[in-house]
Amino acid sequence: MPDKTVSTSDTRAFPQIRNVGLSGVLVSFSDTLSEAGNRAALAFRARIQAEAFTGVLETATSLTSTFVSFDPDQITRGKIYGYLSSLLESESWENAALPNNRRLWRIPAVFGGDFGPQLEQAALLAGLTAEQAVQDITASRLRVMTIGFAPGQPYLGSLSDHWDIPRQTGLTRRVPVGAIVVAIRQLVLFTAETPTGWRHVGQTGFRGFRPDTNNPFALSPGDEVQFSSVDAREYVEICAQDQTGDGGARWEALT
Repeated sequence: MPDKTVSTSDTRAFPQIRNVGLSGVLVSFSDTLSEAGNRAALAFRARIQAEAFTGVLETATSLTSTFVSFDPDQITRGKIYGYLSSLLESESWENAALPNNRRLWRIPAVFGGDFGPQLEQAALLAGLTAEQAVQDITASRLRVMTIGFAPGQPYLGSLSDHWDIPRQTGLTRRVPVGAIVVAIRQLVLFTAETPTGWRHVGQTGFRGFRPDTNNPFALSPGDEVQFSSVDAREYVEICAQDQTGDGGARWEALT
């Protein structure tokens, strides 16, 4: 007889627990991006990792969900649902503390011109001048809400409401590693040279993916990033002197 599990129907009530394939479960806290939903996903995953529940193989987070992979030879789907349901009831996850061992990264960036050719376009959509846009971006401490699309690539948010601008209808053929792009109240710090539908507003020398190191992903979900504005000459000098991939960035531990 199959295990009795929680219903997987989409009732729009959150949190939701749903099946993913034969050995995965997705716990979703919201279907729209929010600080509370992202906090819940990060905190919930951290608790699962800390408890090391028998049969759990791997966990990961998206913007507002936690994915759990389990070993069907060690634990049934019914038991994993029961464990996750009990964990959900144990705390108000939208108000939970963020994971430990987070870091605040301060990363130099050059905005506009050849290094951020779509800054003025993005600023106009946000109702700002280019100068105001740079001031707004650099004044914001942004959380690494998730890693995705490319290895080690962070989605940073959330910006103020006026940055709820759409992606482009077409593609930019190429943005370089270290590019800062913006859309939908988020910044993405690119870790690979790639096409994108997001608007390229700035450039850093930061390498978020470092495959030849012991820690190939420089940033982790829950970390925070604040950009500082430098001019083109300073940016070129930073890149010329950089030997680590940090691009002049500095970090400090968050408590």
